Amino acid sequence: MAGLQRSAVSFRRQGSSGLIWDDKLLSAELKRFADCNPPSSDVGDQVPAAKNDCSKTTIRSSNTVLRNQPRNGGDRECRDRNASPANEPSSPRVPVCGLCRAFGEGRVLPTNSKAEPEEEHRNCRTSIVLEKKVEGPLCDICESESKKRKKINKDNTNFDPPATCFNRQLRKSEDFRKTFDSTLELNVKDYGAKGDGIEDDTKVLTDVWDMACSSKVDSIIIIPDESCLLVKPISLGGHCHSKVTLMISGSIVAPSNPDVWNGTDTDKWLYFHNVDHLTIGGGGTIDGVGQEWWATSCKTDPKNPCRHAPTAIIFHRCNNLVVKNLMIVNGQQMQIAFTKCDGVTVSHLIVLAPAGSPNTDGIHISKSTNVEIKDATVRTGDDCISIVSNSSNVQVRRIVCGPGHGISIGSLGESGNCDQVYDVSVRGAFLSNTENGLRIKTWQGGRGFVRNVTFEDVWMENVSNPIIIDQYYCDSDKPCPNKTCAVNVKNISFVNIKGTSATEEAIIFACSDVSPCEGVYLEDVEIVSASRGITTSFCWEVKGSTSGYVYPPICYSTCKSFIRQTISSTNNLLAI
Repeated sequence: MAGLQRSAVSFRRQGSSGLIWDDKLLSAELKRFADCNPPSSDVGDQVPAAKNDCSKTTIRSSNTVLRNQPRNGGDRECRDRNASPANEPSSPRVPVCGLCRAFGEGRVLPTNSKAEPEEEHRNCRTSIVLEKKVEGPLCDICESESKKRKKINKDNTNFDPPATCFNRQLRKSEDFRKTFDSTLELNVKDYGAKGDGIEDDTKVLTDVWDMACSSKVDSIIIIPDESCLLVKPISLGGHCHSKVTLMISGSIVAPSNPDVWNGTDTDKWLYFHNVDHLTIGGGGTIDGVGQEWWATSCKTDPKNPCRHAPTAIIFHRCNNLVVKNLMIVNGQQMQIAFTKCDGVTVSHLIVLAPAGSPNTDGIHISKSTNVEIKDATVRTGDDCISIVSNSSNVQVRRIVCGPGHGISIGSLGESGNCDQVYDVSVRGAFLSNTENGLRIKTWQGGRGFVRNVTFEDVWMENVSNPIIIDQYYCDSDKPCPNKTCAVNVKNISFVNIKGTSATEEAIIFACSDVSPCEGVYLEDVEIVSASRGITTSFCWEVKGSTSGYVYPPICYSTCKSFIRQTISSTNNLLAI
């Protein structure tokens, strides 16, 4: 039986316990570190050997910088397992409070700035905050609401703007339109669209798309404000002769009856494929009307037959794509997905689905490269952002997430598949009341690797499993068998991660016996209990290092010299 992986149930619990913090101990530091300057860090590049790679993947090497900073009083290179925070030298740790920078460009979480530091911290710990307007789209709320105190309810989410404020978070369609004065304008109302949400406008949208795609000059398709197009499953393809812009100022809604998909591909609703230089925006709404799909899902009721449900919006083989200033709600399953795309910019999206809606991932990235997601609010019943098979150079910036399952890489390696994900950077995120925080999940028996991933400047509030690497992922009714092959996880960094955990185990590294996690790096991580209890860490077959203040203390099995990686805009894959 040697070499067989253990199931998650059989882990030997060897995590280290944490301490309960006294607010008074932190009050002085609140005053001292209220500006929350982000920590400086050494930077270097690395490339992992293709030991567990799938095929003939070419790996480009780069320079490396060894990181050998004194820790634990300055003598030892790495923290011993079960080391107490009391033995740590002074470090610029930031209390678990809203004064921390939630995003990487100087924005702060709303707090009662008039309170004394001690009272400020107590308010944060009891989840009582005073909202104030914060520059930027993420926290833009009506001025009439900005002076009200709110108590954050665990059943709801923070940063919930009133419904009347949503339009203020999206760019006005008139401003969006000014850019296209010299283009061919195609208003769907001029071509017979009823726009009442009752009559079927699928053919009109198809005809207008064909005109735009065949035009020799750049085209803009306009769905005007106050128009609501009922659209059945539709395929909008290229290769177009010029650039196409779809300006949605009104709404596009799906049929509410799943039977409409009979005889068609049930995996899709709005399907864009082989379209280069496509731009979609306008400040409107795309509504998947997924309630009937959720009610008949086998995940909602095991008595229901399991069947596929459509992804609301799919972009397949679309290069140099821009999606911005939209609200996407109630997708039948996944809300928006990018597959085999190169060069994608997603910004200023609001993605919403109920917390109980099954498999409603917010933004899903698969087999795509050079993807940037920024300034988005995602509240769904599954992963807010999921990055899966063979994706690389993905940049995620300034995200609000929750409810949902957090920000995930994976799942990878299901059914023995070979999956590769590398060069991923998540910087600036606020997660609230999510079932997971920052997660990497792989199946036993898979092949491939996850490498060169950085999570940085993340604030969490009442999050279960805030930091988790799970190489024993099993989304099945039956127990998954142990396997002697695994997706390799290497060079993963967690930097400046703060917040509160809804579970006692705040950090979980459940790595493979046959392919342990290597190069797992934590710097300035502080996750305390949301219920004033303790937080602990759990480690299995993980190797790595820490810097600065890390709480709960990490239970690495070994400590060695460690290479600190950086994520650049180029595809630099790290290797040892």
